[in-house]
Amino acid sequence: MHRYRDRLCWWAAGLAIIYGFPYLTKAIPSPLVTIVVLTIAAVFLGLDIRTVGDMGELPDSLPVFLLPDVPLNLETLQIILPVSATLAVVGLLESMMTASIVDDLTDSPSNKSRECVGQGLANITSGFMGGMAGCAMIGQSVINVKSGGRGRFSTLSAGVFLLVMVVFLGDLVARIPMAALVAVMIMVSIGTFNWASIRDLRSNPKSFSTEMIVTVVVVVATHDLAKGVLAGVFVSGFFFAHKVGQVLYVGSQSEDEGSVRSYRVIGQVFFASAERFVAAFDFKEVIERVRIDVSRAHFWDITAVTALDEVVMKFRREGTEVEVIGLNEASATMVDRFALHDKPDAVERLMDH
Repeated sequence: MHRYRDRLCWWAAGLAIIYGFPYLTKAIPSPLVTIVVLTIAAVFLGLDIRTVGDMGELPDSLPVFLLPDVPLNLETLQIILPVSATLAVVGLLESMMTASIVDDLTDSPSNKSRECVGQGLANITSGFMGGMAGCAMIGQSVINVKSGGRGRFSTLSAGVFLLVMVVFLGDLVARIPMAALVAVMIMVSIGTFNWASIRDLRSNPKSFSTEMIVTVVVVVATHDLAKGVLAGVFVSGFFFAHKVGQVLYVGSQSEDEGSVRSYRVIGQVFFASAERFVAAFDFKEVIERVRIDVSRAHFWDITAVTALDEVVMKFRREGTEVEVIGLNEASATMVDRFALHDKPDAVERLMDH
């Protein structure tokens, strides 16, 4: 209980310096002042608190070029491929989010493709230097921007300074209280969190709010950003398919003195809308011929083609001649490849069924 209270006191002190020091001067970044002040206080007061050194051993030499000492075979690939694929996806997503945040903070555009290529080359190179894969860091980037960094030199100097601190001044870095770093990250979280998103949960579309809540809950529950992103993408895909599936219209009109019924299909026909597509036709109407105009529709998958087969065959069972017109090139390719209503052998099987 006392340790938890002490942590809260350190966090409060760190946040007070972070938000209060800029009123005195903005020449020195307040997060840096917070780390220095709390480190000095912890050292001189001899407090027993967790430090950076307690989290693991810091390197004491520069990295060297080497090749991984692993067998280059299929078994090794099967081991590293799932992990590397997950890291690549999560790294790219976080880098894109970081780039978007920095763009908003600086009111300037960035080349996302170049960012991705640079990150990939850097990660490949770091692997030959004994390093781990990484990506753009939201916290460090926001601190850099809020401290006045705008160009490439600010990023380079941050990396060089961190390298010098870790390798050559590791003893000092090891004595930095973790509470000071936590205070800085709390500041970053407060600064980057979109507080309006909570207020707008009721006014935003329910699908959008659900996607956000599911992503946050899965990330917090599993402590795994990859699982949270995967859950968010899955929910987003589900809502998107449902929404697009509703954008389907099938209208009809009678022609040639009632001997022909012309149907006009507008929208997207796929697994989410195939049932509505079939239900839009009146198969019991006594009529000689049916014309189905799909010039303003698109058939996306096998389910859609199967639905078209079902419509055609149901009309034919009632003795009605069917004509499908207006298939675009992509839809025609799908229908020619997978449809059965224009294949004699298959038609016989379907009619028997």
